[in-house]
Amino acid sequence: MKSPLLNKFHAAQIEGKGNPMMQLKLLLLMLVVCATADYVRPPPRKTLSFPWSKKPSALPQQVHISLAGDKHMRISWVTSDKHSPSVVEYGTSPKNYCFSSRGESTTYSYLLYSSGKIHHTVIGPLEDDTLYFYRCGGKGPEFQLKTPPSQFPITFALAGDLGQTGWTKSTLDHINQCKYDIHMLPGDLSYADYIQHRWDTFGELVQPLASARPWMVTQGNHEKERIPFLEDSFKSYNSRWKMPYEESASSSNLYYSFEVAGVHTIMLGSYTDFDENSDQYTWLKADLSKVDRERTPWLLVLFHVPWYNSNEAHQGEGDDMKAAVEPLLHAAGVDLVFAGHVHAYERSNRVYNGKSDPCGAVHITIGDGGNREGLAHKYIDPQPEWSVFREASFGHGELRIVNSSHAYWSWHRNDDDEPVRSDQVWITSLSGSGCLPEKGQELRNIVMEP
Repeated sequence: MKSPLLNKFHAAQIEGKGNPMMQLKLLLLMLVVCATADYVRPPPRKTLSFPWSKKPSALPQQVHISLAGDKHMRISWVTSDKHSPSVVEYGTSPKNYCFSSRGESTTYSYLLYSSGKIHHTVIGPLEDDTLYFYRCGGKGPEFQLKTPPSQFPITFALAGDLGQTGWTKSTLDHINQCKYDIHMLPGDLSYADYIQHRWDTFGELVQPLASARPWMVTQGNHEKERIPFLEDSFKSYNSRWKMPYEESASSSNLYYSFEVAGVHTIMLGSYTDFDENSDQYTWLKADLSKVDRERTPWLLVLFHVPWYNSNEAHQGEGDDMKAAVEPLLHAAGVDLVFAGHVHAYERSNRVYNGKSDPCGAVHITIGDGGNREGLAHKYIDPQPEWSVFREASFGHGELRIVNSSHAYWSWHRNDDDEPVRSDQVWITSLSGSGCLPEKGQELRNIVMEP
């Protein structure tokens, strides 16, 4: 049975057949992907098929939305027409567009691939908890989006390591049954893995959901797509999935934060520098120092590689980031940490420094949205004392934050109906627990210590 890594090379080889320079590039590509360690997983469901069909060049495709600062939303889409305007018309009634906004566009090339015109347009200010109707580029179909509420309750849907398989479709179908406000994804989106047209098919696959609710994502290892001397890391990811990094004073699309309805969420990068001398570490300290737990009593963090993982897969890969960053998150009183990467589900107690701690964060691994590599079934025995629930299953999670003190987390397996919960727990925020600095003592003084 062929390795999935070799399949990447064979697929790219077909695209470059007969081109000597391309063959040289593909040889380098094969050396890169074959140097990546992998482990044996059970066979997954088939990769989805996307039959080609001719579309009008100005037709908006791969439409997805994301939060872009207070009361604003970023609409992103792709057109084949390089002259199509980056304009979004919108309003609160169907086909009655009272407002319009013009944005920016970009393109990129990768080996022999050239992208369409990628548009990013910010609209707003928008009313909270309101249905809007919008049209991209002055042509094409009308889309609908719903803005998040400004107050509790608010519901997040979470799924990592999605890919484009039958399991992915099942996960998306389950999420579509959930009444959620925002989707969060801790890395590994398309599993394009150097084959750039797979970014296009992924955008097509998720458009029905991603055009209707904000998708807030961060990068995973499958987004890197670096080829030494030929292609930089994260070229497609940064071009297609622009997040509100500038709005949160970050210098990189690989890490940022956003606030909504009493929740401050930080999206970190597992694959960019995170040591104490890095830009990401400096930004994180500054961002944490601005958090007001009276205004946002819930503090969430997402990144790709888990720090607390009792699965045999990817053991120890998050240790360096954990050593550098965990003290900051603990000092700030982070409530929940979500990660992907490991293709199985696991939930911890509140934990810090390798053991249960009532003032630590709950760590949840959700790297099993539907990837093509299969599940990671082997767990370490005995189960660590901090690990509460673990199982190898495809699915998604739902976090309903009911009020300033209580949230309800549930895990939903794709094997079951969406209402069936394989794991569920009520979680109490640390904002009223006594774990945080006393009122009047600035958090800045804690997280900014050398």
